[in-house]
Amino acid sequence: MPPDVPAPPPPPSWRIALPHSTAAVPIARALIRTALADLDAPADSDTAELLTAELVANAVEHTDGSGPIELVVELLASGCQVEVHDHDPGPPGNLSRLLPGSTPDPWQEHGRGLLLIRALSSACGHRPTEHGKAVWFTLPRSPRPPGPAAPRD
Repeated sequence: MPPDVPAPPPPPSWRIALPHSTAAVPIARALIRTALADLDAPADSDTAELLTAELVANAVEHTDGSGPIELVVELLASGCQVEVHDHDPGPPGNLSRLLPGSTPDPWQEHGRGLLLIRALSSACGHRPTEHGKAVWFTLPRSPRPPGPAAPRD
């Protein structure tokens, strides 16, 4: 870009630290709904809430608690992206596909979170960060309900 043309503004986003405890899950559920409403995000908030809760629960359960968990919600032209940052650099399992022999046991309480994220998001993955990793998913733009009907003459 030429020096006299300002850079486009960053997309609207929310970033908040969560406690590294089971209390983070209901807090994250409430925050994702609030963030999506505040950003006027065109994504399905029920799905975002479910998938965010899964990522936060995984971060609480599978990391050592040496630092807070961070929730990042970013509005995209195509929908929204949600990231959960933690201090463990290890990968979160396989988000790209189900490995042979790794089908979750339907009788177990745990083990279906990554499967839900793969199935319900338009994309998902993880990336290293300066202090650990970010696990993310994107949700597509959902259709807006029609506005109130115009009065008839």
